[in-house]
Amino acid sequence: MRILISLVSSSTLIDLLSFSRRLHTKISPFSTLIHHKPSPAMAASEDSLRRALAEKQSSIESQGNTVRALKASNAEKATVDEAIEKLNALKLDKSVMEKQLQAAVNGNGPDGSVNKEAFRQAVVNTLERRLFYIPSFKIYRGVAGLYDYGPPGCAVKSNVLSFWRQHFVLEENMLEVDCPCVTPEVVLKASGHVDKFTDLMVKDEKTGTCYRADHLLKDFCNEKIQKDLSISAEKAAELKHVLAILDDLPAEELGAKIKEYGITAPDTKNPLSDPYPFNLMFQTSIGPSGLSPGYMRPETAQGIFVNFKDLYYYNGNKLPFAAAQIGQAFRNEISPRQGLLRVREFTLAEIEHFVDPECKSHPKYSEVADLEFLMFPRELQISAQSAKKIQLGEAVSKGIVNNETLGYFIGRVYLFLTRLGIDKDRLRFRQHLANEMAHYAADCWDAEIESSYGWIECVGIADRSAYDLHAHSEKSGVPLVAHEKFSEPKEVEKLVIAPVKKELGLAFKGNQKKVVEALEAMNEKEALDMKASLETKGEVEFYVCTLGENVTIKKNMVSISKEKKKEHQRTFTPSVIEPSFGIGRIIYCLYEHSFYMRPSKAGDEQLNVFRFPPLVAPIKCTVFPLVQNQQYEDVAKIISKSLTGAGISHKIDITGTSIGKRYARTDELGVPFAITVDSISSVTIRERDSKDQIRVDVEEAAPVVKSVTDGHKTWADVWANFPHHSSGSVED
Repeated sequence: MRILISLVSSSTLIDLLSFSRRLHTKISPFSTLIHHKPSPAMAASEDSLRRALAEKQSSIESQGNTVRALKASNAEKATVDEAIEKLNALKLDKSVMEKQLQAAVNGNGPDGSVNKEAFRQAVVNTLERRLFYIPSFKIYRGVAGLYDYGPPGCAVKSNVLSFWRQHFVLEENMLEVDCPCVTPEVVLKASGHVDKFTDLMVKDEKTGTCYRADHLLKDFCNEKIQKDLSISAEKAAELKHVLAILDDLPAEELGAKIKEYGITAPDTKNPLSDPYPFNLMFQTSIGPSGLSPGYMRPETAQGIFVNFKDLYYYNGNKLPFAAAQIGQAFRNEISPRQGLLRVREFTLAEIEHFVDPECKSHPKYSEVADLEFLMFPRELQISAQSAKKIQLGEAVSKGIVNNETLGYFIGRVYLFLTRLGIDKDRLRFRQHLANEMAHYAADCWDAEIESSYGWIECVGIADRSAYDLHAHSEKSGVPLVAHEKFSEPKEVEKLVIAPVKKELGLAFKGNQKKVVEALEAMNEKEALDMKASLETKGEVEFYVCTLGENVTIKKNMVSISKEKKKEHQRTFTPSVIEPSFGIGRIIYCLYEHSFYMRPSKAGDEQLNVFRFPPLVAPIKCTVFPLVQNQQYEDVAKIISKSLTGAGISHKIDITGTSIGKRYARTDELGVPFAITVDSISSVTIRERDSKDQIRVDVEEAAPVVKSVTDGHKTWADVWANFPHHSSGSVED
């Protein structure tokens, strides 16, 4: 039986075929069908259609009044019929306009091809049916936001992570670590996660069901824009503006908008509570007593920060250096949705590149400076323009990107994603707006990939300054600093904080050490403010974070002064450049970018294909005896053994199914090459997307496949060097 899209009607299949044919081009037109933010031209078209529709509705109402007036005045039948005919013509025009507007807002192609929801459903159906991923605990009806990767999904994920290690960890000589998922509360208190890692939530006031507030508002706005064709162009523009600023709305404004639009609980239509913050971390306790609170980590980065001192020593006390970690992270999402894009447990791959804050150049920056790709600086966002292609070197030299090291990692991320198979024309780097960035951040960019859900943030690349190391130094009392040795001593004015331990011991007894450490950890501004207060008031309230309370410091307990000293080295807290990769999101976008459909040879069915590059394909090669024949099967086993020895993942299929059906099955798994045994001395190798075949000797089959899957040769290279084979009637 042919491979068919399940759960999709036959008419939709025809639409999908038309859509996927256009997808299977070097530059996909998918971006013209799916818009997170409409281009000015599309927005203008939608606005003009809404205005024209409003005018047409007004004309229909006016003409309807005319018809009623003619009938009331007993006008001649011919006059009434003429007026009715005009009314019907206006209604027909309105119907055409509504279809045009519906196509514009829903992302349908100009030729009526399938929209993004139908395309997404086709992809998801195929992924779940072929066990790339499925809902976790499915026999118990599953749990929202949790998914299991099946065999092909595990292989794709493993290949993506393997390439990530090669592209970043090996290429940049990074230090890889592996830290626990369970994290003590004190660590996440210092990082700010305990207090600030929240989303705004609302509750159904009668049932208590929880919803994420911004999702309800987003769904309402999208629903009105896409399905309510009667709203005016002005109202549509207002709703689009709300969508644009949604992430920045504080609780009060978000609640006001929910009330203004009359948004209620989706399931019950009951009123909703005011929005309030909900911490997204999974809380636990460490040990049986329950006295040591902890959390499942929401990111992997903190494990690297708290190990900075040891990593710096391991690196020979030299900067810059980078540490990397791949691991699971956990976020207790209020309302997880969108499949792999928003889940409660997921894989992160994070890099923390430590650099001198006074020198953020990068020795390999020139290797990426000439790259040109879609960038979306904040100036273009504020002026409602679209992303445009900018040369990376130009962006850095003009200050659009803050520094060379940040620019270097943006370039490396671009190369990583495009080599995985992400369409470069549906990949952009968006700069955070000023109100999106944390106060300590120097600059932040997101690698966003366009999918059927819109533009999805898949990689964050941020210059976090020295915030994280400062925070952990202050909380732990351990200085997380680096040193620069001077060739000659330098005279500098130095702040000297000298706690009087005797007086502090008398006052604080067993807590003396913690107070001393807190005093010595003060920055210059804090110390000088304390000095001024002590001189005027004689005492000052001082917060000791390790005690979690304020203490009274008197003038006789500490001496604060500035002295000129000769220094042989500079001590400083390094800045951090952090690229953070959401692996599940990248993989899902790769699935969509790789999926297309093509007709069977008979033209009566549509076959699914994932055009994964060999780099990430779950299986690199299949081996098929053309027919059930013991000699052919023996040759297939010899080739299989050679492929295993070469480290090439493959699948051998000796069933009696027709070769065309076997090709179709493996195309749907994204297998790039198929070796068909049709003699005992030579075999054919078929390439998935072109369906071209070459003929090679049996002993050459594994080396040829390995040379292409390892990237040493392209299919074009082997196509040029080996005899071509015509598949005749056996092709699918």
